[in-house]
Amino acid sequence: MTDSDKKLRARVKLFGNLLGHVLRSQAGGRVFVAVEALRKGYIRLRKEESPEKREQLSRIIGKLDPTTLTHVVRAFSTYFSLVNIAEEAFHHQQRRIMRRRRTVWTGSFEETLNAFRKENIQAAQLQQLLDRLSYMPVITAHPTESKRHTIMEAQRRIFVTSERLDDTRLSREEREEVVDNLETRIQTLWKTDEVRAQRPQVTGEIRHSIYYFQDSLFQAMPAMYREFEKAIHKVYGAEAENLRLPSFLRFGSWVGGDRDGNPNVTPETTVTAVRLHHATVLKEYLRRISQLSHELTHSILLCQPSEGFLASLERDERYAAGAFPDNVDRFRNEPYRRKLYIMRHRLQHMLNDIRRRLAGEAGHPPAEAYDSVEAFLRDLYLIRDSLASHGDANVAAGNLKDLIRLVESCGFFLVHLDVRQESTRHSEAVAELLARLPLAVDYPALTEQQRLEVLAEHLGAAPLALDKETLGEATRETLRVFEVMKAMREEISPDAFGSYVISMTHSASHVLEVLFLAQQAGLAGRDANGQWFCELRVAPLFETIEDLMHIEPVLTALLDNSTYAALLKASGNLQEIMLGYSDSCKDGGILSSSWNLYKAQLKIIEITSRRGIECQLFHGRGGTIGRGGGPTHEAILSQPPGTVHGRIKFTEQGEMVSYKYSNRETAVYELAVGVTGLLKASKCVIVPPPRVSRRHSEIMEQLARSGEEAYRDLVDRTEGFFDYFYEATPVSEIALLNIGSRPSHRKKSDRSKSSIRAIPWVFGWAQSRHTLPAWYGIGSALETWSKENPRHLAELKEMYRDWPFFRALLSNTQMALFKADMQIAREYASLCSDRALAERIFRRIETEYHRTIDQTLEVAEARQLIEENPTLALSLSRRNPYLDPLSHIQVTVLRRFRDPNLSDEERNEWLNPLLRSINAIAAGMRNTG
Repeated sequence: MTDSDKKLRARVKLFGNLLGHVLRSQAGGRVFVAVEALRKGYIRLRKEESPEKREQLSRIIGKLDPTTLTHVVRAFSTYFSLVNIAEEAFHHQQRRIMRRRRTVWTGSFEETLNAFRKENIQAAQLQQLLDRLSYMPVITAHPTESKRHTIMEAQRRIFVTSERLDDTRLSREEREEVVDNLETRIQTLWKTDEVRAQRPQVTGEIRHSIYYFQDSLFQAMPAMYREFEKAIHKVYGAEAENLRLPSFLRFGSWVGGDRDGNPNVTPETTVTAVRLHHATVLKEYLRRISQLSHELTHSILLCQPSEGFLASLERDERYAAGAFPDNVDRFRNEPYRRKLYIMRHRLQHMLNDIRRRLAGEAGHPPAEAYDSVEAFLRDLYLIRDSLASHGDANVAAGNLKDLIRLVESCGFFLVHLDVRQESTRHSEAVAELLARLPLAVDYPALTEQQRLEVLAEHLGAAPLALDKETLGEATRETLRVFEVMKAMREEISPDAFGSYVISMTHSASHVLEVLFLAQQAGLAGRDANGQWFCELRVAPLFETIEDLMHIEPVLTALLDNSTYAALLKASGNLQEIMLGYSDSCKDGGILSSSWNLYKAQLKIIEITSRRGIECQLFHGRGGTIGRGGGPTHEAILSQPPGTVHGRIKFTEQGEMVSYKYSNRETAVYELAVGVTGLLKASKCVIVPPPRVSRRHSEIMEQLARSGEEAYRDLVDRTEGFFDYFYEATPVSEIALLNIGSRPSHRKKSDRSKSSIRAIPWVFGWAQSRHTLPAWYGIGSALETWSKENPRHLAELKEMYRDWPFFRALLSNTQMALFKADMQIAREYASLCSDRALAERIFRRIETEYHRTIDQTLEVAEARQLIEENPTLALSLSRRNPYLDPLSHIQVTVLRRFRDPNLSDEERNEWLNPLLRSINAIAAGMRNTG
């Protein structure tokens, strides 16, 4: 144990003791005794197995009534929350210490730029790379984030209070006062219900996603830019004077725009989302403008503002009466304050207008409002340049520069809202529209080539003249989405929306269908002069293994279509393509998914580059390994060489959003390691990318084939497998938890792989400690290949050492295997009604689990899982003894909840501890869905 880990353990122990005090005083002796007995008992079992002790602990759980059990579960859940806070604060403190000692960590800006220097990357080359950067995390609202906003606020207060304990200047009395304050805050957390009383509405999810900006990201974004600039000047020295760091960070969102499978996301919801984004960013700008008006108090008698600034202030006189109703001459001698007050006045009018619209009243853009974010930025630039002109550039480089960074990154839109819908909805709408024409077209009967021709012909003509009120409800709603996008672009910002994502894209016509529907709303087509225009970026989403394998013919047909090529050029000649990690993994297993995604990226870049089209890959990653998750820095570096050209866009899903962005200190770190991963992966912009060994690719092809075969043999060809999944995991009960607005299944009462969504698929396996989607098939593939030839194992070891993709794959596999526990998984298997079937399936899973551990460790040349990441190993090990009782409690409660002999009233008594156990296990395992 290192000295630093001793400090973390001491903090965890302190939190545990304080929680114990709270339990004794607030929850009663019975709860405290039960928690301590289970905690100590399962810690002992982790050290030494004892069937007698295990049976004794099971009896303790079995005797607890629903109310006591609920509090026991809450106690463990609260403990996990406190451990997460302690670890997050500890890592932040460690980074501060490293800065003071002038040491760097992997993924820091300084480490990255030092490496560039060693590789002889010159300042001009770095500028070339900086000018291409585009980093866009996209916040989503998938149902694995179970944490309430109220809980997050309580946890933030504990985080901030605990950081005071790191101040070595505290006296004993002051330290005791901080500890008492901590206990009070933990007591409040204990008294705050972590489970929602009702399923969240989409509007609530929108507000929840906005919370991260208000409490963290508005501070973290400028701080990240500052860290980057400091590192550039430190590493590049005098050369850095000519380097310029653009504002390359943008956030996207799916919350309020993702309607695929979520009937609760309506066109009106999308309007609300965009307006709330607008109101949020205006409030932040107003706050910062007010702050600046108290800082930039320069007197006209003591400095000479620039002519351009003074001219703008003269033009602003038309707003003076409104900005200064009590004294129109206010701040005449303090020109910057006068300018800022007028700017605030104009922003306030915009905020008042959007608030009226959100309240359902008619809006009227006020004459005082800024007509564009560019006009607002011009005012900020004028102040900055004027300050610099009279020797106050250092003043301009403070809070003013931070505001400019925010405005350049967030505009008046806050986030680019993506809209997503499934392809069949568009096909059905197009079919109905074309069937209503005087010369009706039987669209479903057309071949793919005929569809492309018909759509291209209509896109080149005027929009259809149809009475939309006579159309079916589904078609009217589909068209209404495009009308809303058109209206919000005009009302809020041309940048209010990101991409229109088409789920289940199987053909080129699926993309032209969206543009045809967009044409009806005036978003695409030919203008009055016959020129092409397109105000919509369409991103086809390739999700299944089959879709990934068919990317080439689909993309070729699309990009070679002259109508589409003209529309793409009119929109900026940037083609976005989204890759789905979740469904491809559910479809064919982790090996096949990972490899087919890798090949797909290479193929996409080859196809677009050949046509002179810039491409942006959009990675639909989840939190878990089974859904494309893993550390961001390493994940970006593991992308195929030459495919990341300075741009990356990826989803931040479920609970990963709160883990990364709840605290501004962690948010700065997470943004930095993501950006440095992008920098390293984008060196192909300035130097030739490394070549991947053809032999390694051939081996990976074989491994993917073997892995998919093993996975499909279990999942697709094993009789009763889905009965096992539904009975040996709490997936059905997860659907009862009020954690997301979207249904967990595509079809009700359908136990099939196609019906279950990828998120609950992964969530269910994680809760039952199988974590199967993240590793199943890898062991069989590695073993089969290794046994074919004595040289093969050496080749696999070489791949692990030299190929970032393969190394990241097996490193993530190790983390997923570490989180699995077959002894506990067997307990879940005992829930199955057909015990013989369950035993057969479980034995196969357990055998593959041990095989995967053995094979992975041999290839990685390691003695134990995640040996190369001791910090992560300690973090996960710290949780296991506390996860164990929760898992056994959940199994006990599931058995009772599913008892067919219970009355509805009796069953409902067990629902509360059951749902809380799902929350608690998710908190303990961290990335669960």
